[in-house]
Amino acid sequence: MFPAMSCNEKQRAAGFGANSRSVRVEYFSVDYWIQNWLEATGLVSGLLCVLLLIRQNIWNWPIGLLYSLVSIVVFYRTRLYADLSLHVFYVMMNAYGWYYWGFAKRSSDVPEVPVTQTPFRVGALLTIAVAASTAVLGWSFANYTNAAVPYWDSTTTTMSFAAMWMTARKHIENWIIWLVVDIVSTGIYLYKGLDMYALLYCVYIGMAFAGWWAWRQSMLRIAPA
Repeated sequence: MFPAMSCNEKQRAAGFGANSRSVRVEYFSVDYWIQNWLEATGLVSGLLCVLLLIRQNIWNWPIGLLYSLVSIVVFYRTRLYADLSLHVFYVMMNAYGWYYWGFAKRSSDVPEVPVTQTPFRVGALLTIAVAASTAVLGWSFANYTNAAVPYWDSTTTTMSFAAMWMTARKHIENWIIWLVVDIVSTGIYLYKGLDMYALLYCVYIGMAFAGWWAWRQSMLRIAPA
């Protein structure tokens, strides 16, 4: 999976798995983190990115760029091609979000781009686009690639396309979409043996709730009386 196989992977290749206690101990060993340094980099940068996003800190975008580039390599090696294509999109959207948050036009008395609700028409169009693209992408990966879980992978991918755009535009509903994505992605990564990414997305579930609450308070503070 990475420059050196983890202990878990060696055991699976030999035809047996470690018991749950040994797996838990393995996570706390230096060797495990060295062997899985790329996945660990994704874990740390991904957590930091979302923490900064909750606080509406513009530095979440360059850190998100690092996370996206690392994840492209991780998902290529584990044959999660829909996730790979998603993180290519993340690279572009992190650059766009960085630009939009820094240079978007806004009233002089508002120091940053305000949090807003997604317009109904935009939400409807995104829903239709996600449903259609999930069906097409899932079918394509199932029939033309060796993708591991084509339809589940495609579902989280297309929903994440929509959520990432909504995040860059500061639409508060992005956190609801991310919550669904995080729950499904945790299951996918556990299935594929990407333990650190499963941990990352499990933490993301709680952070999605925290993000929605923080952005909601921000939106209420600037709402007209």
